[in-house]
Amino acid sequence: MTTRIRKVAVLGAGVMGSGIAAHLANSGVRALLLDIVPPKAGPGEDTSSKAFRNKFAQGALANLRKQKPSPIVSGEVLTNIEVGNFEDDLNRIAECDWVVEVVKEDLKIKQDLFAKVEKIVRPGTIVSSNTSGMSIVGMTEGRGAEFKKNFLVTHFFNPVRYMKLLELVAGKETSPEVLKTLHRFGEEVLGKGIVYGKDTTNFIANRIGVYGMMRTIASMEKAELSIEEVDKIFGPAMGRPKSAVFRTADIVGLDTFTHVAKNCYDTLTHDEERDVFASPAFLQKMVEKNMLGDKSGGGFYKKQGKEILALDLKSLEYRPQAKVRYESLGAARDIENVRERVASVMNAEDKAAKFAEGVTLDVLAYTSRRIPEIADDVVNVDRGVRWGFGWDLGPFEVWDAYGVKKGVERMKALGLKPAAWVEEMLAAGRESFYGVADGKDTYWDIPSKSVKVVPENARTQRVEYLKRGNKKIAGNDGATLWDLGDGATLLEFHTKMNSIDDQIIEMMNTALDETEKNHKGLVIGNDGSNFSAGANIVALLWAAKSGEFESIRKLVTGFQAVNQRMRYSPVPVVTAPFNLTLGGGAEVTMGGNAIQASAELYMGLVEVGVGLIPGGGGNMQLLRNVYGPFGTDKDFDFFPFLKKIFLTIGMAKVATSAEEAREAGFLTQADGISANRDFLLSDAKARVLGMADAGFKAPRPSRFRLPGTSGAATIDMMLYDMELNGQVSAHDRKIAQKLAKVLTGGNTSSSLLVTEERLLELEAEAFLSLCGEEKTQDRLQHMIEKGKPLRN
Repeated sequence: MTTRIRKVAVLGAGVMGSGIAAHLANSGVRALLLDIVPPKAGPGEDTSSKAFRNKFAQGALANLRKQKPSPIVSGEVLTNIEVGNFEDDLNRIAECDWVVEVVKEDLKIKQDLFAKVEKIVRPGTIVSSNTSGMSIVGMTEGRGAEFKKNFLVTHFFNPVRYMKLLELVAGKETSPEVLKTLHRFGEEVLGKGIVYGKDTTNFIANRIGVYGMMRTIASMEKAELSIEEVDKIFGPAMGRPKSAVFRTADIVGLDTFTHVAKNCYDTLTHDEERDVFASPAFLQKMVEKNMLGDKSGGGFYKKQGKEILALDLKSLEYRPQAKVRYESLGAARDIENVRERVASVMNAEDKAAKFAEGVTLDVLAYTSRRIPEIADDVVNVDRGVRWGFGWDLGPFEVWDAYGVKKGVERMKALGLKPAAWVEEMLAAGRESFYGVADGKDTYWDIPSKSVKVVPENARTQRVEYLKRGNKKIAGNDGATLWDLGDGATLLEFHTKMNSIDDQIIEMMNTALDETEKNHKGLVIGNDGSNFSAGANIVALLWAAKSGEFESIRKLVTGFQAVNQRMRYSPVPVVTAPFNLTLGGGAEVTMGGNAIQASAELYMGLVEVGVGLIPGGGGNMQLLRNVYGPFGTDKDFDFFPFLKKIFLTIGMAKVATSAEEAREAGFLTQADGISANRDFLLSDAKARVLGMADAGFKAPRPSRFRLPGTSGAATIDMMLYDMELNGQVSAHDRKIAQKLAKVLTGGNTSSSLLVTEERLLELEAEAFLSLCGEEKTQDRLQHMIEKGKPLRN
């Protein structure tokens, strides 16, 4: 079904349209991006030229290269996008399998465009609108039965690459097959989380998310709280993003935010909380004064030099932020489990906690009353808010964490009204919206008044499912080995930030022992926020300051050895990295026989940031990946590639996608990329079993023709100039000299071949010597205390 969509037309090249086209290109899908012909010509412009007529779409394409964060996973993907205009190129939508409209939120403009589209598209072509609130009935007025059968709303969230949510909203005549096709395509090709909404204003996520933000804003004045206090309360302490409420509004743009709220106010005349959506006077004034947030240089916050100022809502003047300290928020910082953390804040007694509890219970009660108006079940609502607004827990998951019965009692005490179905659920003996039965996630289904299994794609795999199934093979405080089924095992790291330590190294060896003896292949992956943020530098610094260099040597050589053991094991090892995969995490990743990476991968060998070089084999691994089969070729010009590797490690470059990681050499052309993070472990399992079943044999160790001392001297000439010009410090140069010595093979020459073992010896020697440097120890200390590199 998914293969049917090979080419997509995107009508409208604004922020959302270009973002959708970019993400299609990211996913390997060809896109045709069209916009209007500019109404006016500038001085000297030829109105008949393609450059002029395609100006808007071409400009959007150029802008994709400059936007931060980048909407594209690599500059190379832009070759998947063609541009044009509505007057000359609309007929080309006949080439496409799906046409998505992303023009101005004006009903007449959309209706006129769909009238033209209907005459051109091939029979069976799916047509959708990215509207955030217009009705399908209105948009398809005057269209034929075939058009309506293939029409729906596909509501992406901005920025499209990073926001997981894709809301699908069907019209009364929409074919179920069309929904199935876009569900599978969105989930499996685009990597989105699919939520089914109803044809109501702002659908699910914006309806609940914006209500929550507006309710918070409306309540803060009475509570006498500042914007920085509110953002601290409704940030990570309550399982929300750091952007919380006001920073989120700044990112979205206050004009957009108030437009969505106004749309609710204008159209939801039946909503008992309609007045909450009315923008307060200060918000209207901010929009009038062009204080729109990031896009205008200032909104609720404004950067002035290095300082971030906050807005005083009474005077609309910026002022320095005040320190926010509440006992409930301080206690929450030490609670890792998000459900426990949210419950801890809501159950506390200080001002921040009471505000969090009151606003949250109001939002929960409101959300319960919106079923079945905006969606049929709690699952779609929770997923919509989580994926669309970045909450760690959806509204009903928060309610479960607080306690459903307790929540109902507190709501009534506060004069709030939960939906009748919540009390019916409690009366039926079900005490939570979610549960687990026979190892599967369940939820309370409102129409049937019964428990149902949460729907999930068969490719979704999580460590939590293995825990429920008692699939543990072995484990310690740092990692656990699980039976993944069908002959595969899974090694899960679970230290803080999944940082590499001796416990993880021990379990890597145990995992190989067990897998080589009883299984077909090993996957290394986990369900954490990040694959691995590197080595445990706290332990490393303590050992260095204590002079425990022999223990550091054992750790380094032990880590090198287990990474090499993975590579040359008789069973295949597949690593499954995602998000932060830094330092030691990158070395584990490259140590396997194949990588199945999440599309969102931030990978790099970043050790120079703490005054070190990679110590777990990273230098040799990157040489191996970049040189490929040419490592021993005497006719191969190695120096340009050596320079690339030196700069990648020496500048602590971090790839900002799996595709960029491939371009940097961290991944090879043979490695795989999973668009949907939920499928990563399942895809890695399929890969490792495929390798095993295809007769896997461990690769031969690499050898390298490297320039030795002459190459290191050439690099040092460059470093000398950089130090002279103040581009690097003396200590930077010392680190770089040691890196150069490793990468050039030490005391060798290009007539000799350097083994992997020799490169690892050079690496360990350099790593240990840098650990003894006072300036490196200062850098380690600074990173631990401040979370950012020190230049000394």
